[in-house]
Amino acid sequence: MSIRYLAAPLTMIFVAALASVSEGQSPTATAPPRTPWGKPDLQGTWDFRSITPLQRPEELANKEFLTASEAAQLERDAVERNRFLDERPAERTTVGGDVGAYNNFWMDRGTTTVGTRRTSLIVDPPNGRIPPLTPAAEKRAAARNAYRREHPADSAEDRGLADRCLFTTGLPILPSAYNNNVQLFQTPDHVVILAEMTHTVRIFPLNERPHPSIPQWVGNSRARWEGETLVVETTNFHEQAGIRGSTPNARLVERLTRVSPVTLEYEFTVEDPETWTRPWTAQVQLTKSNEPLYEYACHEGNYAMTGILGGARAEEKARLHDVVGR
Repeated sequence: MSIRYLAAPLTMIFVAALASVSEGQSPTATAPPRTPWGKPDLQGTWDFRSITPLQRPEELANKEFLTASEAAQLERDAVERNRFLDERPAERTTVGGDVGAYNNFWMDRGTTTVGTRRTSLIVDPPNGRIPPLTPAAEKRAAARNAYRREHPADSAEDRGLADRCLFTTGLPILPSAYNNNVQLFQTPDHVVILAEMTHTVRIFPLNERPHPSIPQWVGNSRARWEGETLVVETTNFHEQAGIRGSTPNARLVERLTRVSPVTLEYEFTVEDPETWTRPWTAQVQLTKSNEPLYEYACHEGNYAMTGILGGARAEEKARLHDVVGR
């Protein structure tokens, strides 16, 4: 969140320790650094904010790249939009009205496009958009939405993972409203990615052991080196998690390549024949950051679930009163 820039100067004392950068790495280096055991050094904190959308806007049709002037204009618009939202006066919420969400102070979407000036993070299919759902996936989505309409808050388990503070992020790595940072750690036989959003930790063994059949919130991952690129394959997703409505049988393949001392190229492919008519691939640029990660606290001081369930019971009571009153 943008609150990170208001942290006390004392916090910066710990930046070097939190960044976990290998000895000998210099910001003036011309080649990507390597670990003491000879592998590309992916360690440190990485920022992936971007105003480039995941999917290409339909009005751009087959336009794959923006011109330099078009990208510059979008970036100026983002800065101006933030300025307007920051200066907009607070509005009092009326009883029964929409309470809204966080104000712009907490948002940190970024103000720049990706360096390639692509019109979407998705690079395949060529139209820059997520492929169509399969008929089976459409039926699943319709059934899921119908259930949510009829049972929005019978119990906490009817609410989404975000409401329950079980929302697991970090795969795939994609820009969002805030907390667009990850930290990477390496040993000779493991790689770890810690996502700032919901503090999701993913640990990748660098060996040939088989994937266990036990589903996990963020799936089960195995990693390997293909030349200068770390390849991570993840399967066995939890049925309530997955990727954009995918099934537990989805397969996620991520590729991380340090292309410069300050740039990490990240590419992922999602494959689930039960959900989409074809696989799809996106690319995200990660930039080296000197900022530390901040704790993501969800449960502390969070009265949302109490309010949601209490409101649902009040609505049920009011409906029952109307029926009895008739």
